[in-house]
Amino acid sequence: METIEKLFSFIDEYSEEVAKEHNITYLEGVLETLNTWLDGDRKPSINELSKEEIRKAIQLAILKGMRKSAQPNHQMTPDSLGLLLGYFVEQFYEKEFKSDEKITVLDPAIGTGNLLLTVMNLVGDKIEGTGVEIDDLLIQLAAASGELEKQPISLYCQDALENLLIDPVDAVICDLPVGYYPNDEVAKQYEVKSSEGMTYAHHLFIEQSLKYVKDGGYLFFLVPDHIFESEQSSILNKLITSKAWIQAVVQLPEELFSNKAHAKSLFILQKKNDTGEAVKEVLLARVPNMKNIKALELFFAKVRKWKKEQKKF
Repeated sequence: METIEKLFSFIDEYSEEVAKEHNITYLEGVLETLNTWLDGDRKPSINELSKEEIRKAIQLAILKGMRKSAQPNHQMTPDSLGLLLGYFVEQFYEKEFKSDEKITVLDPAIGTGNLLLTVMNLVGDKIEGTGVEIDDLLIQLAAASGELEKQPISLYCQDALENLLIDPVDAVICDLPVGYYPNDEVAKQYEVKSSEGMTYAHHLFIEQSLKYVKDGGYLFFLVPDHIFESEQSSILNKLITSKAWIQAVVQLPEELFSNKAHAKSLFILQKKNDTGEAVKEVLLARVPNMKNIKALELFFAKVRKWKKEQKKF
């Protein structure tokens, strides 16, 4: 913890200094600091930093900058959710990881890269990442963070719901952007397009992700708890039924979210393929309070038992 605090202090002080000197925002100052560190012009006086220590210190600085800017698209997935999602990626790709295979993973709403980098750092050198982000500042922060953590990530700065120049990937992970998507011209090319008014962006992201994952690949989404209760849910349900098999719906602890209305679940799909089949039983579970170690151990035991019973992983 002491190393993370020292590294955060280095990033924070230099970012404040740069922001003041160049009359830019603190978040832009963070980017300038990370790039200066990468260029070797100024380095923290801390030796042998781990990837996770670097990620956590950068995350603290970015969180400080986001609180200052308070832009709605500037939000970060909490660490606990990233680690939980990473655990499920490990479970579903255990065979590949045991045989030292690498998998390709796409995050179509990568933001500053925190979710994807948390998962990559957790599973070791087994993932090649790809990210898409429309916000120029956020994607530059993701690029600098990935480089400092020495993680292989290819990044694309564009609207993720337009055509992507990306080869199909083994898996998708995404903390879905929630709300209405403003570009109706793009939305009308999708099956989940709403017949009246604007379409939900999170529905469009699910459909787009299914296009860019390989047949038989898994998709790990953080979705709103009420995703199947909206007026557009029947169209989404129809798409999912035709293109994928639902693997798991895992409700996340409410205390992780500032507002009960913003609570999310982990929704895991498998894209249909000719040789696969649906699981015998969809995993329906609730994650306990993450401070309750005993309850968490029971939860993980339940997941392992479910996985063993499916005999497909």
